[in-house]
Amino acid sequence: MFPDPIHSNAGTSRQLRFGIVLLPNFTLTAFSGFVDLLRLASDEGDMSRPVRCSWTIVGESLVPVRASCGIQVTPWTTFDEARSFDYVVVVGGLLHSGPSASKATLQFIHDAAETSATLVGICTGAFALMRAGVMDGYRMCVSWFHYWDFVERFPGVDERNLVADRLFVIDRRRITCSGGRASIDVAAAILLRHFEATVVQKALRIMLVDDAQKGNAPQPHPPGLEPATHPKVRRAILLMEQHIGQPLNLTELAKRLEMSVRQLERLFTAETGKSPHAYGRQIRIRTASWLLTSSDRSVADIASSCGFSDSSHLGREFRKEFGESPNAYRVARPQSQHALADT
Repeated sequence: MFPDPIHSNAGTSRQLRFGIVLLPNFTLTAFSGFVDLLRLASDEGDMSRPVRCSWTIVGESLVPVRASCGIQVTPWTTFDEARSFDYVVVVGGLLHSGPSASKATLQFIHDAAETSATLVGICTGAFALMRAGVMDGYRMCVSWFHYWDFVERFPGVDERNLVADRLFVIDRRRITCSGGRASIDVAAAILLRHFEATVVQKALRIMLVDDAQKGNAPQPHPPGLEPATHPKVRRAILLMEQHIGQPLNLTELAKRLEMSVRQLERLFTAETGKSPHAYGRQIRIRTASWLLTSSDRSVADIASSCGFSDSSHLGREFRKEFGESPNAYRVARPQSQHALADT
């Protein structure tokens, strides 16, 4: 019987079986980080034998799958011939380049959800899990970078279940991970459910990773935001960025961070020198200014996207910040000059 997701089954003697599905243009770092931790934790010494756990690359066919960096990996077996797994891991990558998950891949994911296997989506693997129809009622983690891509592709998603401010989320038999370095963290979290901590710690040390991050650790802050040291403040900033079109009120923000409003205000001011309200306004203004000089969207559309009631509201706030109207700001800073400034 599959172990309960909450209670550790450390010390299990049965080999843990992983089936790994690589999507077209998958991220090599996410894949290699995950599988290398399995490799190092699976055996003693430097033998790399699949003793404690085994892993199999599974695909629709045995045609090599190309990573986003150009390296190709050949599946070891096909979906039809794959045996049962304890974990089915779907590794994604680029969203806007080339084909996405095939119908056969989505069917394999859907069929795996009918078994006792736990499904794991790494990087944009969560998109494939969603397309396969296996995430209803589950919380899921996506990178802050792909949050709006996810909302756009799945407009019916309950945004209360969508997490873009943490490294990974474990919700019963669904695990989703933001990708990159966090793939090592989620692999460690999975292995700690089955093996002694010393086994996992040894593997992390060999990979020169000091310690695995917990799932509630914040994702790195988006570019352009002032860095904050305290993880609660960094998560607050990410939530502000994530909900820029429909800003969270202070009560809701504090609730999501499991803090009181007073605690949040005090900590935020100490870290950034600004109140949460002032910082949130700065994020909305900064994003609006970027959209004015990097897109052809109307001022009204930008105002709506950035959480302002209308273009007049944006205009008033813009004049306070920059001393000129949004249209004047756009004219004075052509897109080509803006692009050069950002390179």
